[in-house]
Amino acid sequence: MKIRVQAKGGAFEFDSAPGEPLLYAGLRNGLSLPYECGTGTCGTCRARVHHGDVDLLWPDAPGLSYVRREKNETLMCQAAARDGCTLRVPAVVGDEIGTVPPPRHRTGEVTLRQTLTDDVVAFQVAIDTPMTFDAGQFVVLETDALAGRRAYSMVNFGAAADRLDFVVKRKPGGGFSRWLFDTDVVGETLRVFGPLGRATFDPREDKNLLCIAGGSGIAGMMSITARADQEGYFKDHRGHVYFGVRTGEEVFYLDELAALKTRFPDTFEVTVALSDAEPAQDLRDAYPQIEFATGFVHAVASAHMAGRYDDLIAYVAGPPPMVDGALRMLILEARLPGSDIRYDKFG
Repeated sequence: MKIRVQAKGGAFEFDSAPGEPLLYAGLRNGLSLPYECGTGTCGTCRARVHHGDVDLLWPDAPGLSYVRREKNETLMCQAAARDGCTLRVPAVVGDEIGTVPPPRHRTGEVTLRQTLTDDVVAFQVAIDTPMTFDAGQFVVLETDALAGRRAYSMVNFGAAADRLDFVVKRKPGGGFSRWLFDTDVVGETLRVFGPLGRATFDPREDKNLLCIAGGSGIAGMMSITARADQEGYFKDHRGHVYFGVRTGEEVFYLDELAALKTRFPDTFEVTVALSDAEPAQDLRDAYPQIEFATGFVHAVASAHMAGRYDDLIAYVAGPPPMVDGALRMLILEARLPGSDIRYDKFG
């Protein structure tokens, strides 16, 4: 069916399949529609239905609190057209066909699940069609076992990759994390849509890197630092990683981060911030390459990075309160321009 979009960048038209979220249909057809999470949480993909009717895919989506129902507004990620319709999008929309690989629908199978800590698991999904994606991107996952979709950043990156690697923290009341922790998910089928996200790393930008992550938000940062390592980026650029968790028992990926610090001792720094505990001495002794601090990760980063924000791109990922705190710090204290701050906020 034909979907028409009226936006600040002009008028556009694309095809949508029955039951397909309008956002996904537009993105896979090459339109740069506005979004952040793609799962009904953030409210960024707000649009007004000017003509036609749509069905809400998740009537209780938190992001619907940002729309004006009396104005016939909806979230494009949670709306499917009953027939052809016209949308008015209050944002600049462009045509990206031929400039970036568009996201698409795929099918995946969980091939590995590994426990990293008591409340963190890593899992791997083999996909039926290879995907090319940048370091820092994410996909939306869906399973028949649960209602709704979930967005997760890949730990890996690649050209024509046939697998996607993820890390997930147990979330109280979180259906997908409970499914991962309490079910033998190996062999389960997932629907995958992506790649998505603009918080990506491009070595051609030629700037120092600051990564601030909370909990499983470290996933995209591991992808970014791995890509930078592959490019030999830290031979002549500085890298700063701040990883926040509550206690020492919840931290993971220390071996990988310590190894990167060992390879680039003069240009790469890693700081783990514990918000609810003092770092144990045995943890410090086991990882002398890593600095440990107490406090919220954005506050620790603020104290450590004062006066060192020149020629820098900042990446932020994690729980919404942590992301909000880090963004305030980067805007008000670091005074970084918006083009040099990249973040994902899925909560």
